[in-house]
Amino acid sequence: MKNLAQKSLIAVLTSLLLLGNPPVFAAPTEDLLPDIGTTAGATLSINQEMAMGDLYLRSIRAQAPLIYDPLLTQYINQLGQKLVNHADSVKTPFHFYLINNPSINAYAFFGGNVVLHSALFRYSHNESELASVMAHEISHVTQRHLARLMEDQQRKSPLAWAGALGSILLMMASPQAGMAALSGTIAGVKQGFISFTQSNEQEADRIGMQTLSRAGFDPQGMPNFMQIMADQYRYSSKLPEILYTHPLPDSRLADARNRANQYPAKATPESQDFLFARVRILTMFSNEQGLYINQLLDKYSQGTAKEQLAAAYGHTILLLQDKKYAEARKILSPLFEKHPDNLWFIDAMTDIDIEQKQYTNAISRLQNALNKFKNNPILQINLANAYIQSKQYPQASQLLFRYTFNHPEDLNGWTLLTEAAGKQGKRHEEWAAYAEIVALQGEFDMAIDYLSKASKLVKLGSYDQRRYDARIDQLRQLQQNYSQYK
Repeated sequence: MKNLAQKSLIAVLTSLLLLGNPPVFAAPTEDLLPDIGTTAGATLSINQEMAMGDLYLRSIRAQAPLIYDPLLTQYINQLGQKLVNHADSVKTPFHFYLINNPSINAYAFFGGNVVLHSALFRYSHNESELASVMAHEISHVTQRHLARLMEDQQRKSPLAWAGALGSILLMMASPQAGMAALSGTIAGVKQGFISFTQSNEQEADRIGMQTLSRAGFDPQGMPNFMQIMADQYRYSSKLPEILYTHPLPDSRLADARNRANQYPAKATPESQDFLFARVRILTMFSNEQGLYINQLLDKYSQGTAKEQLAAAYGHTILLLQDKKYAEARKILSPLFEKHPDNLWFIDAMTDIDIEQKQYTNAISRLQNALNKFKNNPILQINLANAYIQSKQYPQASQLLFRYTFNHPEDLNGWTLLTEAAGKQGKRHEEWAAYAEIVALQGEFDMAIDYLSKASKLVKLGSYDQRRYDARIDQLRQLQQNYSQYK
């Protein structure tokens, strides 16, 4: 009984965060779509939403298996930004993240942060289906649904809502911890969420499909993906996770299909990057590699030219994982010769070179690519790693100082900088870089402690000491500012 009650509340609390209650059908004409989601300013300012989003993101980094793969990170953010560029009422920057999780799910929270489960790549057959989930989440953010929900619940039961908000976001990152925290905040909340989130879901479905179409994707992607979810429920003895929190009645699927049918038919070209991303995430991060991956690659091998290219790329990754580097190079080399600017191939070829200790080839290739693609983060991270593997630690540090300045929230840069500094015996730089890692995970006290140790190792009054001390002051201020949201 207790577990069932907790699941019921979670379903209510999170129904606004993805594909939830049945929408009321509306024609896709843009001037008929009411913009009801840009209020809530009395409760939270945009700056407060961004601060809360940053705080919760740090908790997610600390507790959830986020995927930090540079290629996949760039892909989902480029796809997300394409949608954002065609959305209305955008008031915050948007950032998109992947979590390694075999269940179909996604959610959005304060400050333009959208998290996608890796399983979406298994069950999305094309880019329009994946983009439909992202467009729905973007709409939750642009319409400020969390802020409006918070405003409504603060009026009704402020103490219960204060606990439930933090608990539900924690639950997304760490289900067991979030469930435990949520158990103390159940009373007095449920009915208010039920009545408030229905309109949110209707709005996010409607506006999400509008954004999807504007961005050049097939509006049918949204009902098609809903059908995939329905099929998962129909043929499974266990209810899929997404349907605990995002019920999918038949009426909602029918309404989405009717709405999509009112948009002009659109022939959307097959996305090569989607195919590469799908193959990469399923071969490198899926828990179900075996038979399913082989079947997918066999299917792609018999498919279109783009699918065949993705299949060859997938086979290369599998050979790399099996440490069959010569065989991987044999498959990849002719592909790379035909597509020398393909970042997916450059990345894989770099891995092969490093494993075969051909560091000069890897570094030269990456440097040439960076001359063409200035400051590309995938190439920079690959080059920094190649420098470290070839024991060119000063070159790695020099590159990583610039990289972390431009990408301060990328754990890849700070992790490599920690390694490069440690290899050179520069303990203060190693500790300072590690401090940034734990700060990004919300461990401010630990970060301050490491920076204090770094400050004591350098010359009194030096530039490095002033830099470390200034960063300590920044983190203390940030910690104080965020204390009000915990």
